[in-house]
Amino acid sequence: MEGLTKQVEGITKQVKGALHLSRPAGSSTGNPPKEGERMYLIGGNWKCNGTVASLTELIDTFNKAGPIPANVEVAICAPFIHIPLCLSKLRDDIAVGAQNCGVNEKEGAYTGEICASQLKDIGVVWVCIGHSERREGFGMAGEDSELVAKKVKVALDAGLKVMFAIGEKKEERENGTTNDVCASQLAPAAKLLDEKDWENVAIAYEPVWAIGTGLTATPEMAQETHAFIRKWMSENVSEAVAKAIRIQYGGSMKGANAKDLLAQPDIDGGLIGGASLKADFFNVVNGAPQEE
Repeated sequence: MEGLTKQVEGITKQVKGALHLSRPAGSSTGNPPKEGERMYLIGGNWKCNGTVASLTELIDTFNKAGPIPANVEVAICAPFIHIPLCLSKLRDDIAVGAQNCGVNEKEGAYTGEICASQLKDIGVVWVCIGHSERREGFGMAGEDSELVAKKVKVALDAGLKVMFAIGEKKEERENGTTNDVCASQLAPAAKLLDEKDWENVAIAYEPVWAIGTGLTATPEMAQETHAFIRKWMSENVSEAVAKAIRIQYGGSMKGANAKDLLAQPDIDGGLIGGASLKADFFNVVNGAPQEE
């Protein structure tokens, strides 16, 4: 039995090694953030898109896109079936993420689910939780804020980092309740998470009305909401967490508008949908402010 166990462990190491062995080295340029400054986080969300052929081509484009600024962290949240492709082919300075995980804390009889510990085991670093498309549902019940908060906690406890998405619908923006909606989505997580948990969380503010529509909040509108989120975190979690946490903007950010959005003091990155499936993704990456 002991010999079989060692054999299985050896095979497991070989499989994991094969996944990571051929990842090409990335490259960096510029200066890292100064002490006390937040590192920008640009996350790509491929959603339910891509074939092996199309994503292999896209990965090759990213691998040849040149150095990543030293004050920018980059991650790609891929469909589950394409995570191994990213782990074997994507440049090693782009972290690999998932777009969801189960609320179950361990493996077991949860047909169709993939748990956070399995993602961690295969080499995933980030997971996006609470995206508006999952909150709303698509031909199925959506995920409420309490469920989202539970998933965030489960993912963190498994050792993953979380892009925690929140945001209002068009009618809520027009009714002037944007801040109330964001607060109501943050509150369950604030109750569940310890202060230390927030070190591995980025909040992705995504105005639902701007996702995939081509509409974008103006930099000033986005900054106003990001400032509110940071203030809420200061009042309801801690001032230290509020100062350190990164708040991404997730409403149709692309190369053409990234520079103006990322120049705002409380916008610390982006959660990028459509543009992350194109070479334009690196225009967003390179849109983060750099010291002259």
